[in-house]
Amino acid sequence: MKLSKLLEGIEYTGNTPDADITEVTCNSQIAQEGSAFVCIQGTKDDGHMHVRDALERGASVVVCARDTGVENQVVVKDTREAYAVMCANLNGNPARKLKLIGVTGTNGKTTITYLLKHILQEAGYRVGVIGTIHNEIGDIVLPAKHTTPDPAQLHVLFSRMLKAGCQYVVMEASSHALDQERLTGCRFEAGIFTNLTQDHLDYHGTMENYFAAKKKLFDMSRIAVVNLDDPYGRRIADEYRGRCRVYTFSITDDQADFTAKDIRSHAGGSRFSLLHAGGLERIRFCMPGDFSVSNATAAAGCGAALGIPMEKVAAGLCSCEGVRGRTEVLPTNTDYTVICDYAHSPDGLLKVITTFRQFAKGRVVTLFGCAGNRDRTKRAKMADIVAENSDFVILTSDNPRDEDPMQIIGDAMPGLEKHKTPCKILPDRFEAIEWALENSRKDDILILAGKGHEDYQVLNYGTIYFDEHRIVLDLLNRMRQKEKPSG
Repeated sequence: MKLSKLLEGIEYTGNTPDADITEVTCNSQIAQEGSAFVCIQGTKDDGHMHVRDALERGASVVVCARDTGVENQVVVKDTREAYAVMCANLNGNPARKLKLIGVTGTNGKTTITYLLKHILQEAGYRVGVIGTIHNEIGDIVLPAKHTTPDPAQLHVLFSRMLKAGCQYVVMEASSHALDQERLTGCRFEAGIFTNLTQDHLDYHGTMENYFAAKKKLFDMSRIAVVNLDDPYGRRIADEYRGRCRVYTFSITDDQADFTAKDIRSHAGGSRFSLLHAGGLERIRFCMPGDFSVSNATAAAGCGAALGIPMEKVAAGLCSCEGVRGRTEVLPTNTDYTVICDYAHSPDGLLKVITTFRQFAKGRVVTLFGCAGNRDRTKRAKMADIVAENSDFVILTSDNPRDEDPMQIIGDAMPGLEKHKTPCKILPDRFEAIEWALENSRKDDILILAGKGHEDYQVLNYGTIYFDEHRIVLDLLNRMRQKEKPSG
């Protein structure tokens, strides 16, 4: 593609040859002949410092935010925005031919994404998915490194989805991606807002900065579907009325456009009535808890806002089989229950623990850890919530990354010390799970919190395979082998 074509939609200065460009990259180490190297200012590094390295490797042009002193440069106001637009242009702007739906918020993004995918598929559409667990192009599953990919990967995914016949793409829009302009140039048919609670403050600094990043999605959306039960959701609804079509959902407020009423949950799911302007739908849903019903109501509201008949929306919710690692009951064949859930924030932990406490005949035992190289201020808050709402706590590691696991545990301890809840501290997560299974009692509910769908653990020496679904079953099989009488 000619450079002039690649730069369409971008204001720039610079008089460079209209070279043929075959690649857009922000990594100088992979620049090559035919590359356009875009200088991105990151949190730890500045691409402007690597211009000559990119040129030495063969890059045809440098796109920068300030004069770098080289000949083949194009200067733009914002290189992140330019990078996103260039990646879209290089791939023929596939997103313009797709109906994009973005889901943002602290909790619930993955669940809503998969519920909405199922609703759309049941209504007869071919759907692509981009998110935390993996990416899906119709029936093809691809691994996901980031919740919302880098623009270079994102627009390749859009292109592949378009070629595969996808009509809709349902995707998670992370606060990092929105803040870093990875979605610049995209137009969303609908954006969904779930909630906002403390998370990622190591990156955003304040809750207002975090909120400002999240609400960028609605500057790009034709329809906004927002949670009226969340104060930040109310703010979005108030601010964007008149700027786009706003629909609200709730599990408490009858003034919402879509309201869940008469909620009845059990360990295997929920029943509720979904009220809307056209009447009422009775829903049997496979996931328990008010927060799961809220997620279902969000997906239903979005489906209806897109024009899907409510009877088809309801049928899609009723036939959904759940989401991996989200309030997932593992098939253990034991006299106690093991739950696998991704909860890794104070609010997420509170919701999942209090949900299962409603059904517990025995103890609620929660195994959790806090992530390394992430917001340290939430660690004690997480421990406080777990200890207050559980009968027994097992404090272990999550993804410690470069941090000392004992330092992370030390940061969490003040939250535990506020309560008299019995606690076991085992920094090695495998040993912690093994101990939890060996010491579970009849009718206990054991919640393994934090990993959910993840099949890895990030340690200071690298990433290891760590799938708790497999680990639990292997440990239980080993325990049963030990119990078998010899001979």
